[in-house]
Amino acid sequence: MSETLIERRARLMGPNVPTFHAEPVHLVRGEGVWLWDASGRRYLDAYNNVPHVGHCHPRVVEAIARQAATLNTHTRYLHTAILDYIERLTATLGHGLSQAIMVCTGSEANDVALRMAQAATGARGLIATDNTYHGNTSAVSQLSTRRPPIGGYPAHVRLVPAPESLTPLGGSPEAQATAFAANVARAIAELEDTGQGFAGFMLCPFFANEGFPTLPRGFLDPTVAVIRRAGGLILADEVQPGFGRLGDAFWGHERLGFAPDVVTLGKPMANGHPVGAVVTRPDIMADFRTAFGYFNTFGGNPVSAAAALATLDVLEEEGLVANARDVGAHLLARLRALRHPLLAEARGAGLFLGAEFVHPDGSPATGFAERLVEGLRLRGILTGRIGRYMNTLKIRPPLPFSRENADLLVETLDDLLARTEEPA
Repeated sequence: MSETLIERRARLMGPNVPTFHAEPVHLVRGEGVWLWDASGRRYLDAYNNVPHVGHCHPRVVEAIARQAATLNTHTRYLHTAILDYIERLTATLGHGLSQAIMVCTGSEANDVALRMAQAATGARGLIATDNTYHGNTSAVSQLSTRRPPIGGYPAHVRLVPAPESLTPLGGSPEAQATAFAANVARAIAELEDTGQGFAGFMLCPFFANEGFPTLPRGFLDPTVAVIRRAGGLILADEVQPGFGRLGDAFWGHERLGFAPDVVTLGKPMANGHPVGAVVTRPDIMADFRTAFGYFNTFGGNPVSAAAALATLDVLEEEGLVANARDVGAHLLARLRALRHPLLAEARGAGLFLGAEFVHPDGSPATGFAERLVEGLRLRGILTGRIGRYMNTLKIRPPLPFSRENADLLVETLDDLLARTEEPA
């Protein structure tokens, strides 16, 4: 009997390797917002943020090929592309964030950011929300909540309740910011009392993995005040909301209205080429460089820098941030016009949107959301799920997503909602 692709994957990669969808899609080609599987079927990609300016964008592909044909080498040699990129990148940021370390992944970037906080403060204690994800290294996986670390969370980590959209902390949207800050203050006090001290708080400014709850600008102000009084750093993980995805701001922290001490970036910054970065102030960078003898062989290598520069060029020249704003507003309005007994809220910003489904008794309709994602796949549209109970439909397409693409998505979803019964 011939071996299936799934069987071969398990034999060569081991068990429990994650895939999207109950019937994994075997993709072979991509272009813009479209993907094709091995049978030639086309899918509208309404999920993948990595190809930020579109799958296989010719401008990025050409930049990679040209630089790969010229030179790619160790980052401990001098080259100008990494400097050109850091200058372009930091010009989009304020708050004195003028220096950067280039790495290969968002996980690496977040790992470095945690060490920056510890170097700058002399403390070890770290805080994140209780429904987050920041990467795969040993250090950052201790903040992530999908699978707790073996042996439990370490003494220097505290997780605070994440903000929610339908069931806000403190019992109301108006009370949520104060309640969130109080929990952070409590976690800081615990870290101080146990001798760990407080180094920093890492968060996604859009609370993406938490289900991107609807939060007002200034929501984080009380928390920022608590952190500043305690002498800790604010570490903003912009891997998902950054580079204009939210439409009305280039960065998630801009939209929420706070000043981070460190910003981390990942794979969307070079349209899927493996690039990440950590951006910070010169004083924090000096503390880090003094405390750690850090270098990264491939971080910011000439090919990676060329890919990242080309991605910035495309973002600017094709007006993709404005497109995220305009198409996102259209898509959100259409999502909010949908009607279904389990549809509790449509929310989001720019081209990062979703819809949360709950049962009449208030319990999460996780199975129903899963059936929607699978149903959309069968109809040629790729989406995902997110949130504490994975009951929120997640829509996060490449930024060239058009109104026509949005209409196709919503009309297909509307038809699917009418045909999908609530699971028993």
